[in-house]
Amino acid sequence: MVFKRRDRRPLWRIVYEFLWPRGGWGRAARYVKHRLHRLPDPPHRIARGIFAGVFTTFTPFYGLHFVVAGFLAWIMRGNLLAALLSTFFGNPLTYVPIGVVSLTTGHFLLGGDKAARHEHGSIIKKFGEAGRDLWQNIKAMFHGTEPDWRDLSIFYDEVFFPYLIGGIIPGLVAGLICYYVSLPLITAYQNRRKGAIKARLAALKKKRGDAGSAD
Repeated sequence: MVFKRRDRRPLWRIVYEFLWPRGGWGRAARYVKHRLHRLPDPPHRIARGIFAGVFTTFTPFYGLHFVVAGFLAWIMRGNLLAALLSTFFGNPLTYVPIGVVSLTTGHFLLGGDKAARHEHGSIIKKFGEAGRDLWQNIKAMFHGTEPDWRDLSIFYDEVFFPYLIGGIIPGLVAGLICYYVSLPLITAYQNRRKGAIKARLAALKKKRGDAGSAD
């Protein structure tokens, strides 16, 4: 294939670069910040998109964060690209604290028994068993066997639903903080950029005027 990598990366390298991209997460954050500042939209629309993206990272819809953020931005009439870029608020360095806060809040709000949460194993185990259940049940559809939804049911009751409910409050808090912080910054950046463009145009006009006078 024409576009196939010549140097196939080993599995450990793929995992490492997912957890720590080239240049580090600091460089990735600066890139996202630069792109957000330069979006051609009013500051309030960009800030709404940022809110939608950050809020989405506190939901358990892993793999669908782009879709959820885009939908929320559309409802809020925010900037779609800002929403997609802001989902990078959730990354391998932040997903653990986000998950812990969301699940803890969810179990607290739902009044769940702390001992019952670990009755069927750790969260990672529940994720794995739910994924295995889903795959086995998809295969069961083609083999005519009876599906078993027990592990998925446990996952929904002890992880997904508490995560969904518990992520609302911290998601709103984080989203609002990012909204109110980003709005004046983007406004100031756009005003400074407009001023710089006007200054360059004025200088160019003056230069052409001087050249015309010389002729």
